[in-house]
Amino acid sequence: MPTTLEAQRRADASPFVDLDRAEWSALHQRTPLPLTADELERLRGLGDVIDLQEVQDVYLPLSRLLNLYVTATTSLRGSLNAFLDSNEHTHTQQGTPFVIGVAGSVAVGKSTTARLLQAMLARWPEHPRVELVTTDGFLLPNAELRRRGLMARKGFPESYDRRALTRFVADVKSGKAEVSAPVYSHLVYDIVEGERNTVHRPDILIVEGLNVLQPALPGLDGRTRVAVADFFDFSIYVDARADDIERWYLERFRKLRLTAFQDPSSYFRRFTEVPEEEALDYGRQVWRSINRPNLLENVAPTRGRASLILRKGADHKVQRVRLRKL
Repeated sequence: MPTTLEAQRRADASPFVDLDRAEWSALHQRTPLPLTADELERLRGLGDVIDLQEVQDVYLPLSRLLNLYVTATTSLRGSLNAFLDSNEHTHTQQGTPFVIGVAGSVAVGKSTTARLLQAMLARWPEHPRVELVTTDGFLLPNAELRRRGLMARKGFPESYDRRALTRFVADVKSGKAEVSAPVYSHLVYDIVEGERNTVHRPDILIVEGLNVLQPALPGLDGRTRVAVADFFDFSIYVDARADDIERWYLERFRKLRLTAFQDPSSYFRRFTEVPEEEALDYGRQVWRSINRPNLLENVAPTRGRASLILRKGADHKVQRVRLRKL
């Protein structure tokens, strides 16, 4: 077992400040809670046990921290513009959106985290326009996935139109008046043809998805390309043990079988017509052949690239927070 001195040396060598829940919660000071129980209920994902206490202890300090980052970035941009103007150049930067990436496994709760942050950050008067886009819209259509033999690797990096995703975020970051993204339906398990999600020059853009922290892959010519993460001003990784996430995934699958899967147009409708254990066997097979390998091979290795890591315990509640040092 490491001594106190050894533990301190490890902490000093880490690029992160490691805080337990109580230490992190104390940082919200007297920031008012901007959400009601009813609003939280609408934002919460299926199977997510988040409550107002969790919002106050974890997400209120995070909202305050992000507000500080946005304010500091705006100030830095002004200083940079003053520097460029003083050198008689015409490269003055206009105000551009602050971009936040939210990454993590299937069923870990990253979508709820992203929706909560959107609602809470929009309450700050400095940045009322907060848009949220998920990378699901940039999955290749099922027909294309089948053509490439990738249906069994849906959610892996190669199943996305990464160039279109990067171009979308780059266009938003550059300050374009309108930028649109494809729309994905979890009901039909595919891209919705002809439907687009348009953002209009937001103050903050949140980009949520499995692989948003992936580094750029070299091109065929060997040259390094730009990744979507290169446009992030701040990034969050929602973390938990793989075995806990599997249990949450199966619990969510069971609840979906009793709710959304009942819709006649649901891609997974057939699992409402077989015994529950047979349906759950399919869920386990999907987790162990697709979601778990993707987590271990592609998603979890990007954790160290995040600005902040939310570490959840077996009860789905955040236990520790790791914040990257400046």
